[in-house]
This record gives sequence, C-alpha cells and structure tokens, in this order.
Amino acid sequence: MAKVQIKVGMASCGLAAGAQVIYDEVKRILAEHDYGFELKHTACNGMCHVEPLIEVVTDEGSDAVYGNLESSDLLSIFDTLKAGNIEHSKLIYSNKIDAPENYLLESQTRIVLRNCGVIDPVLIDEYIAREGYSALKKALQMSGEEIIETITKSGLRGRGGAGFPTGLKWKFAYNNKSDKKYVICNADEGDPGAFMDRSVLEGDPHGIIEGMIIGAYAIGADEGYLYVRAEYPLAIKHLNIAIKQAEERGFLGDNILGTDFSFHLHIKEGAGAFVCGEETALMASVEGKRGMPNLRPPFPAESGLWQYPTNINNVETWANITWIILNGAEEFAKLGTEKSKGTKVFALAGKIRNSGLIEVPMGITLQDVIYKVGGGMKTDSPFKAVQLGGPSGGCVPASLLDTIVDYDSISQTGAIMGSGGMVVMDYETCMVDVAKFFLNFTQNESCGKCTFCRIGTKRMLEILEKITSGQGVEEDIAILETLSEKIITTSLCGLGQTAPNPVLTTLRYFRDEYEAHIIDKRCPAHVCSDLLTYHIIADKCIGCTACARVCPVNCISGEVKKPHLINQDSCIKCGSCYKACKFSAIEIR
Repeated sequence: MAKVQIKVGMASCGLAAGAQVIYDEVKRILAEHDYGFELKHTACNGMCHVEPLIEVVTDEGSDAVYGNLESSDLLSIFDTLKAGNIEHSKLIYSNKIDAPENYLLESQTRIVLRNCGVIDPVLIDEYIAREGYSALKKALQMSGEEIIETITKSGLRGRGGAGFPTGLKWKFAYNNKSDKKYVICNADEGDPGAFMDRSVLEGDPHGIIEGMIIGAYAIGADEGYLYVRAEYPLAIKHLNIAIKQAEERGFLGDNILGTDFSFHLHIKEGAGAFVCGEETALMASVEGKRGMPNLRPPFPAESGLWQYPTNINNVETWANITWIILNGAEEFAKLGTEKSKGTKVFALAGKIRNSGLIEVPMGITLQDVIYKVGGGMKTDSPFKAVQLGGPSGGCVPASLLDTIVDYDSISQTGAIMGSGGMVVMDYETCMVDVAKFFLNFTQNESCGKCTFCRIGTKRMLEILEKITSGQGVEEDIAILETLSEKIITTSLCGLGQTAPNPVLTTLRYFRDEYEAHIIDKRCPAHVCSDLLTYHIIADKCIGCTACARVCPVNCISGEVKKPHLINQDSCIKCGSCYKACKFSAIEIR
C-alpha cells in the first residue's frame, strides 16, 4: 500500500472550528489501529468554509480533502482508505475523482499560497524540500542591482493597497547610501473581513523570512523587523520558531551561508492600531513612540526607521519574492494584465458560499471571483455588492461585476484593491448601514493628528446615525459629500485620505437607499430598526399565540385562534415575533 499522510488543518481558522478535537481523535485512532498512516499538522489551505478538515496525501500522488468533520467520521474514512478506496462521505476535494469543491482550485494560481496548507509551517525541512531557501542561494550569487532589476522586470506591485512598483521602491532604498539600512514587513493587518496576512504568516513563515533576507541583501540592509499585530498569537509563534530555525541553519544572522552578508531579524508586536498600517506610523511604533503618521517627504527609502534608509513591504509582497527569483521575471510577468502582473490573494467573507482564502491571476473578473471561485451566494437573496479594500475601499455593485481585478480597473469603480479583503453582501444588507459601520471603524481608529480626519469623520458618522434612525434630511447628502472632499484633501495619511470611500461609493451606486431612509423614512433592506414596523396580517394569523409568547415586552395581544395585534407604541422591534411565526403572518414594513 502507498505511504499515507493525514494532515489536519491547524491554523487559527481550523482551531476555531474544532481542529484540535479532530487532531486528537486522529492521533488516538492511529495509536489504537494498525493503519500505518502518518499524522501531520499543517495550516490553512484556504477552504475555511469546510473546516475542520483533513487532507489525505499518498506518495503515489493521490490527494483528497474531507471537510465539515466530526470525530465520528474518521473511522469510516480510514477504513475505506486502508482498503485502497476513497470515502465519498464528507469528501470535499480530490485530484482523482469528482468532488464538490474541485472547481474551487480550477481558476486559482498559487504563488503566495503555494506552501500554505501543504507543509508543516514549523518544520524547516519541509520548507526546504519545496525549494525553500533555494532563492536565497541563487540571490547571493547575484548583485543587488541584478536582483532589483529582476523584481522590476517582473512587474510586481506592492500588495499592501497602493500598488507602488516594488522594484522601484527597492531601487530608491538601494541608491541612498548609508552604513545602516532596514527592511520591514508590514503585517499589521486590521481591515474588517481580512485575514490574508494571518494565514500566510501561520502557513508559510519561512517564505516571508526568505523574501526579506533577499530584499535586505539587494538594498544593503543588515537588520529587519516583522511588525505583526499582537492579536495574531499563532502567527507570531510560528515566526519565532522559523527565525530560530533559520538562524540555526545559517540562513539568518552573521555571514549568511558563508558570505560576508549579515542580516538579523526581529519581531515587533503591534498593539492593534489600524493607523499603524501606514508606514510612517508603523516606524514610529517600532521606535517606541505613539503610532502617528508623519509628513512625507522624506520617504522611508531616504529617512525611515531611526532616520536610516528603510524599505517596507507587506506580507504578500514579500511572499512573491522567492518565486520570482527562482522562476524569473518573465514567468511572473506572464500572469496578470499589462499594468498589474502576477496573482492576488483575497479573503472572501460575508454572504458568499466559499468563505476563505483564494489566489487568482490578475485580470480575472469580479464575477468569476465571486461565482466561479467563491461558489456564489450562500443565501437565497441575490448578490448586491462587494466591499473591496476594507475601510479604505468602497462598495462595487452588481452592475460592475464584469470589472477585472487589477489596480486601475478597481480604482475606476471608486473602490481600491487594498490588501485583499472582499466582503460580499446580498439584498438583506443595508448600504447606508454598511457605510456607517466602516465610518465608525475609521473614526475610532483615527490617531487624531489631522483635524478633518479626527472631527470630520465624527461629523460624517453622526449624520449617518441620524439617517439610519429616521432623522435625516435631504441636505445631509450634500454635507456628506462636502465633508468627504475636505477629509480627503486635508488628511496627512492614507487612513484619512480614504476614510470617506465607503460613503462615496454607496452614495454613487445606492443613492436611492439614502433617499428612502431620508424621504420615505424606511430601510429597504429591513435592517435599520428605527425605520421598521412589524404588522400582523389578519388573514394569515391563526391565533397560535407563538408570537405573543416570545415577545419580550408583551406588546402582542389577541385571543387563541383569532388574529392578534401588535401595539406599535410598545414594540421594541426586536424581530422575535417575525422569527417565531410559522405562517408568514407577520410582515416588516
């Protein structure tokens, strides 16, 4: 029989879904039965929506993933596997037979995620077995100029949001001569609905470290920092292990691989301030100061960490470096569009069937991302919009689903590519409420340095709260637009400059919803409770009293087997009666 490995997905998402219970049960079963299988753990393979899961891999090339597992499923799977067959119950993916989620990988091209969910992230030998640190060995035979030219020709743009050409950024740092330089990995992921960086850091920490070593060698840096938010304890744990392993093998530290190049890497845990995703605020935090942005120029490439030339890239950007060095700039540039090369990692969240992590070539349409890769809507309600770019991004409506995924095309919609969060919404989502949610986030996260960011976002939030409570007036829309313009033009950093985007895009594409809230005093999506009323339809009510029994304020009256009534003055609009009615006798207006 072929050698069999049982891999359990043990990333944060898997553990939250119960992976530790599955791992312990697999371990117990293998100890009590003579299957001869090898138990291993790995990180997230992107299929978060079917966790907890296991992957069965044989040395003959067979690969099968089983998801939504319970402990009672395992014996049947293992017995069938021992007999040389594939258990179909709970089968999610297979490279040998048809399986429900096979399509999920068909449109994906994995560069950044190539090791995630494949290797054990805390075993350096598994990373090395998949060409790990081969790119570093190749890079050490090149000059800094040659490496920078390779990255430039690849067309790689920074994956942190702005999309600045990576090779050009490195060249700036290289050209600034100094006896001390730094490189930084910005892993301060804070967008609601985003988990790309966490998954990569947990699943392939050596990939980030190797990319940073190459970048440091290219620009002439001897020290670096991984700036990771403290809310990612598993990522930090894996990074600490990986750094120690790399040092022990001679990939990090003094005289790397026998050369005269030395590089030391540290982890700085961020306290969770969203503004520290901005590079000058991040550097201030590393230096022990309050995380607040500074005016540029000078740019970090000239005067960065402790006033030394510094290069900062985010997790996904660093994760591309080793693949480009090994495979060449031309191979990377074959993927994507003319101005946006390579692939892009997205975190799919919200009302989408296949929530999780994907990596697709630039140039794919939003339609294909949501329906071909994401599996479409998980609710009966149709697709309404997708939020791209988090609090700095915007909402793209269904009419623009043919938009291709590249920096310029996404920007034309009013949204931004961002770091890769995609929150999918259906018609049960109120777009005014969505704008309010993101304004609340950015208003809370504003460092307060810029007046319009500090106070202007607060005024915008107050207006949105007024509109969703039924107190809005028609002039509010014009005020929102004016405030947006002022905040964009007077804010120092990207947080303030992009904070109005969720409001501006919802006004651009869903102005009718704002008008319904303001003029008609109703919420079309039935979300804003102050604008809702619950009514019992007399012809449908059979007097079962189910609604009255669950009402927390006893505002429903009526006799058994006779139509009931809701006292609108007492109703708190909690929706309990609506959920309890089995006869569709309660409607929301």
